[in-house]
Amino acid sequence: MDKHIQRMQRYRLVITFALTTLIIVASLLLAYAVRFDLTIPPMYRGRIAELLPAVVVIKLSTFWFFGAFRGWWRYVSMPDLVQIVKANLLGSLIFVVYAVLVYRLNLIPRSVLVLDGIFCFLLVGGIRFATRAIREAYRPWRQPGSTDKTKRVLVVGAGDAGQMIAREIRQNTHLDINLVGFVDDDPAKRQALFQGLKVLGTQHDLEALVVAHKIDEVVIAIPSATGKEIRSIVNHCRNKKCQFKVLPGVGELIDGRVTVQQIRQVDLNDLLGREPIHLDCKDIQNYVSGKRVLVTGAGGSIGSEICRQVVRFNPSKLILFENAETPLFMIERQLANEFKNIPIVPVIGDIRNRSRVDVIFDQQQPQVVFHAAAYKHVPLMEMNPAEAVNNNVQGTVLLADAADYYGVEKFVMVSTDKAVRPTNVMGTTKRIAEMYVQSLNKRSKTAFITTRFGNVLGSNGSVIPTFKQQIAAGGPVTVTHPEVTRFFMTIPEATQLVLQAGSMGQGGEVYLFDMGEPVQIKSLAEEMIRLSGLVPYEDVDIVYIGLRPGEKLYEELLLDDEGVLPTPHKKICIARSVTPSHDQLVKQIAQLVESAKILDYGAVGQGLKQLVPEYSPALNKKMQTDNTAT
Repeated sequence: MDKHIQRMQRYRLVITFALTTLIIVASLLLAYAVRFDLTIPPMYRGRIAELLPAVVVIKLSTFWFFGAFRGWWRYVSMPDLVQIVKANLLGSLIFVVYAVLVYRLNLIPRSVLVLDGIFCFLLVGGIRFATRAIREAYRPWRQPGSTDKTKRVLVVGAGDAGQMIAREIRQNTHLDINLVGFVDDDPAKRQALFQGLKVLGTQHDLEALVVAHKIDEVVIAIPSATGKEIRSIVNHCRNKKCQFKVLPGVGELIDGRVTVQQIRQVDLNDLLGREPIHLDCKDIQNYVSGKRVLVTGAGGSIGSEICRQVVRFNPSKLILFENAETPLFMIERQLANEFKNIPIVPVIGDIRNRSRVDVIFDQQQPQVVFHAAAYKHVPLMEMNPAEAVNNNVQGTVLLADAADYYGVEKFVMVSTDKAVRPTNVMGTTKRIAEMYVQSLNKRSKTAFITTRFGNVLGSNGSVIPTFKQQIAAGGPVTVTHPEVTRFFMTIPEATQLVLQAGSMGQGGEVYLFDMGEPVQIKSLAEEMIRLSGLVPYEDVDIVYIGLRPGEKLYEELLLDDEGVLPTPHKKICIARSVTPSHDQLVKQIAQLVESAKILDYGAVGQGLKQLVPEYSPALNKKMQTDNTAT
């Protein structure tokens, strides 16, 4: 197979050389012919014969130097055209110099030298673009033996992304797709032609266009589209029973390249999406690049994504601290395969083990720490309050103290909106962890920073995977309460804001993220059923099972005594949080941890209430009772 490929490459190179040689010869002859009105005087013909070998050698050499023989004509593009311009311009200049030095321009009209360069460029570039144009205009839309059921596709978005998709579809003969046209709301593009396809109308006309042109599938090619825009397009498609797919958003298209393979099914992230986050990469680079970075909970949903984001900023070393063996193995393999030039250090350990934490900090000497390790499932922590205290409180205390002792530059802790006026053990333990790192910041050279946000779409054990499993099983989909709402973020969105907050923080801040409007869980379930091609309450039922232990109807991001300060980033603000003295916290936390160790649940509850007076487990019990009565 390799020999066959090499033989074909040589064959193609010989043909390209031969055609280019003919073009160079033809260009000089045509230049003389045009100069003398197609009748070249006999006195000039001898000079032409003398010039031809020189011009062929000169121009073939410059075309070779600029790589004009390496590309395939069927895929020629603007960068290829630029290279042809450079090669032809240099070749023409060398030819002019040769004509001046050797012949003193005797029997070589100046206009011939100019016309030769123009004709050579037009013919060399023209034959390439003609090859591509013919191939795209007259290409086999169906593979031999295929059926006549070619998929008719309409592209929403006639911008750069839409045109890239259209170009690739037209060039790929194996795709059984017939592109019909574009839809775009830009008035300047109305009725315009892009890639030979017409802009047929706006999104308002989408349903009529689907019917009129018998569209089988709509591709949403607007990487910056908001969730509201995508929902509108999806609803138009559903109304006419038309399939729909989407190009990933700008957050996923990090390198800006767009291919047909990136087109995927619309998912909940798209429908709930907000404006893309614009990161100040320079600030993040300044505090991550070249640093030793440690991530706790590196195998979890947030921790693993922090690792993927951090490694792109070229740390000198990335330490993955994780208690679960398999998730640690998976993220370490992924990062090691993709980023071979960055040392990835997987460390199995428990943040509750003081000696293990000290050894890791002593050996690895991290300069930046992202603390994402935590127990997060609310009902489970209600049944295991002692473990919630040991992990979320004591684990954070040990990590923060080690960061202070070993001179870590920045310690960024991932917290939750459930820490605000908590009705559950999990949220209360996270609030205590917030208070501890804030108080420690006042006496430490380490900058301790807290980030607080809500639920993460698609994270391990979250509502989205649960709903998917229930829908796949035929239902019913279980929702705790018809009025329950939650704030949601995507995993990349949350982790990018964690990195950004870390770059801005000077120490002691509690950063809040713009979570948008809270989402009703009932609506979430209905939308997921529709995305599965089913009808809510007909194909798949939704049942209400009541609030679980520790849950409340809605979450908040601020306490009553917390004001808000703006930051340069429009999606991030700072909560003015009040923190007790460090010495007082240390004593109270020590008592709480001791009660947890001996499994004195009564004392644990009292300790949580003492440390977080706004902790209201009774409120949660009342909501559950009211819901049951309802």
